Amino acid sequence: MATTPAGRPVSFPRELTRIGDRVSFLYLERCVVHREDNAITATDESGVRYIPSATIGVLLLGPGTRVTHQAMSVLGESGAGVAWVGEQGVRYYAGGRALTRSAGLVEAQATAWANRRHRLDVAREMYRLRFPDADPAGMTRRELLGGEGTRVREVYRAEAARTGVRWVRRTYDPGDFAAGDAPNQAVTAAAQCLYGVAHSVVVALGCSPSLGFVHSGHERSFVLDVADLYKVEFGIPAAFDAAAEGTEDVAGRTRRALRERIRTGRLLERVVADVRGLLAPYRQASEADGPEGPDRPDGPDAPEEDVVLLHDDHDSLLPGGRNHGAGAVR
Repeated sequence: MATTPAGRPVSFPRELTRIGDRVSFLYLERCVVHREDNAITATDESGVRYIPSATIGVLLLGPGTRVTHQAMSVLGESGAGVAWVGEQGVRYYAGGRALTRSAGLVEAQATAWANRRHRLDVAREMYRLRFPDADPAGMTRRELLGGEGTRVREVYRAEAARTGVRWVRRTYDPGDFAAGDAPNQAVTAAAQCLYGVAHSVVVALGCSPSLGFVHSGHERSFVLDVADLYKVEFGIPAAFDAAAEGTEDVAGRTRRALRERIRTGRLLERVVADVRGLLAPYRQASEADGPEGPDRPDGPDAPEEDVVLLHDDHDSLLPGGRNHGAGAVR
């Protein structure tokens, strides 16, 4: 049995909780995060809490937290995303490890991204996911952006009317969270949480966070693309509900309201399905030539052994771990 340097058994994808079945995010602050067996612990003046690491989508570490190397090790083995967030959760730094052993999805993502026409096709499909009553066929990228901006402004006005919250416009100063009014602070907090959830799923599926189809040039462009798919349905309503309750701790109340919406709406399952659906048309046909055949499972149900293949000159795949030199003993 394979073990880690510390002598613990190595976790394989089959043994881990599917990303779609995990808790969306967990926010901790002013505590020490450590590990005990395969759980992480959070210790503060009120005691110790035990959290199974393989059930977390992304762990948000707020101000006053300290995390040990052992805790980060088990989180990495479990495929959990980790984000250090600043006061009110307006800064985001993340890491994680893919739960999949296949590069199929990231290769499909790169294939679609590298072709300008395919890139626009994926952007249009994302628009359909956000606004099912609209038909973006034939729309240019500028028209997609303009239509999205108009629809989001309409959603802000509708949510303000529903909740009775006074809404002027969307304003956000990255350097001064408190400069915004309560609804703007709530919208910002909701967006940051959705970014964390989207990042954890993107990384868990083995995709590249930086190859976006709507956003571009940012290290998390694809994360922003994915998070925006659910902003109108999940993030904005939760933000306005929290703002309607008052200005005290609006960011914290927004996080709790959004987490409940994510749970009841089974958002993690949807994100996994949507990302797979967006990239499915671009999966390389040559994957079927691999040693496991066309029905080779992907994701947490993948074989425990890594499947490593090599490209040849004819764009087909050869088994890895072998010497392909002339006359080599194999």
